Amino acid sequence: MESSAPRTAVVWRVLRDELARAARPLNALDVGGGTGGFAVPLAQAGHTVTVVDPSPDALAALTRRAAEAGVGERVRAVQGDGDGLADLVEPRSVDLVLCHSLLEVVDDPHKVVAALAGTLRPGGAASVVVANRAAAVLARAINGHLAAASLLVASPDGRGDTRDRLRRRYDAATATALLDECGLTVEQVHGVRVVADLVPGTVAESEPEALAAFELALAGTPPYRDIATQLHLLARRA
Repeated sequence: MESSAPRTAVVWRVLRDELARAARPLNALDVGGGTGGFAVPLAQAGHTVTVVDPSPDALAALTRRAAEAGVGERVRAVQGDGDGLADLVEPRSVDLVLCHSLLEVVDDPHKVVAALAGTLRPGGAASVVVANRAAAVLARAINGHLAAASLLVASPDGRGDTRDRLRRRYDAATATALLDECGLTVEQVHGVRVVADLVPGTVAESEPEALAAFELALAGTPPYRDIATQLHLLARRA
């Protein structure tokens, strides 16, 4: 299973722990999973994965990738949107749902989270990755874009100007509140890419294992966690 890349090491560590906790093949759902960066490794580990994504091109690439990896029979591609899961996935049929880098761009994040929570069996887990407002503010300030940084600070939803490709950003408190309002209890919050986006590219290329180890060491510890590019939350349905 993929895990060593510095930019995703933290997410994979949490997922590995969750899979080990279950100690059996799981029925997983990846909402907005695209070409299968997480779905295919999960299938290779013996789990069944349904990927729901609106892009037919991404799903075609997913199908090819799964076939090339020899796990085509364990990966199902479904075209659709996150807020339409009730029509695409049987309620309470999923052990693990992934929702990575999706809540920042959908029309209604509450509707999407409620829909994915509805697919989970009691005790099922949700892996959610969201963009972190603090990291975006610091990145703009460091690059000298003080007006843009100030706009992000003042924005109620953490969005910049009309050119901003994201509709919203979160911090640990607002992301936790969103999941809680939809019936999911947050058990863990980690920072993703605490320093991976800050160090020179040569470091990432020459010392990937050291960088991944450093990311793992900082990921769960404030204040380092709270300035990461993204936040990863593991939540559970009661």
